[in-house]
Amino acid sequence: MTFRLGLTGSIGMGKSTTAQMFRDLGHPVWDADQAVHRLYAPGGSAVAPVAAAFPTALVQGGIDRGALRTALAADPAALARLEGIVHPLVARDRQDFLARHVGAPLVVLDIPLLFESAHPPDLDGVAVVSTNSATQAARVLARPGMTRDTLAMILARQMPDADKRARADWIIPTDSLDGARAAVARIVNEVAPHA
Repeated sequence: MTFRLGLTGSIGMGKSTTAQMFRDLGHPVWDADQAVHRLYAPGGSAVAPVAAAFPTALVQGGIDRGALRTALAADPAALARLEGIVHPLVARDRQDFLARHVGAPLVVLDIPLLFESAHPPDLDGVAVVSTNSATQAARVLARPGMTRDTLAMILARQMPDADKRARADWIIPTDSLDGARAAVARIVNEVAPHA
């Protein structure tokens, strides 16, 4: 029986680093952001339908996320149309991943907006990565092109960290790499002790 663990957390909380810790222990990880990148890349299954709905987003055979953001900003109803196109394709990608790893004792589904999703996948448990707001802001503002205004806009679209923590089955503190690794190891030992 495969345990399906959802991994989520707000921007700058250390989710990507934590997902890699699960990979390092030999557990398959599906990354929602990477799935979207694959779908938008030239030849990806989202290219034709997204380009049909948002022609200016088609650049060199793929979907340009910057051009797509511009198109979305110009039309308040556009996001719902985009989600109607992309969400089923992402769900199919996730199902393909699960089918490939059907015998694994533990699979991790890395989904940034898991709790914000209208149609979350069927999971056996959820781990939330978390750190204090000062560390979070420092991490995000160190990214190229990131500003405090952009960070505030992103956080306004995400469920507050305290609410995510309250809904989690496990909390992975990412204040230190050692603390995060220990929390990951505890989860693995609890849900897949013979992996």
